Amino acid sequence: MIQYGYTILYVEDTARTLAFYRDVLGLPVKAEHGSYIEFETGQTTLAFNTREDVQQLIPVYPIPSGKTQQTLEIGFITDDVPTLFQKVVEAGYETILAPTQKPWGQVVAYVLDPDGHLIELCTPM
Repeated sequence: MIQYGYTILYVEDTARTLAFYRDVLGLPVKAEHGSYIEFETGQTTLAFNTREDVQQLIPVYPIPSGKTQQTLEIGFITDDVPTLFQKVVEAGYETILAPTQKPWGQVVAYVLDPDGHLIELCTPM
C-alpha cells in the first residue's frame, strides 16, 4: 500500500513562510526542526525547508533559487474566501485573482506566498 503523506516546498526564508502560513492563513504548526516547518492541514502535511538546507541534503540535485513562477498550486478550503483574501491583502502579500464565483458555484481567489507559490483559496465543492 502507498499513501500520499506530505508535500515539502522550498523557500528562501522560513520566518517569512511561518508569518504567511501561520499568522495570515491561520494554519497550526505541527513541527519545527531548524529550517524545516510542518503545518497541520488535515490528512496531508504541508512542509517547508530552505533551499540552502535541501541543497546540502541532496547535493547531486540542483535546487533553483529565488522567486520564480511555479508549476503547481496549493489549494486551501475555507467557508469565507473574501475575508481570508482580504487578510492576505492587508498583510501586504501579492494577489493574483480576487474572489470570483465560478459557474459551478465555488468561490475561488488566488494569492502568492512570500516565495511565489500559487495559493488557491476556495470554498468547499
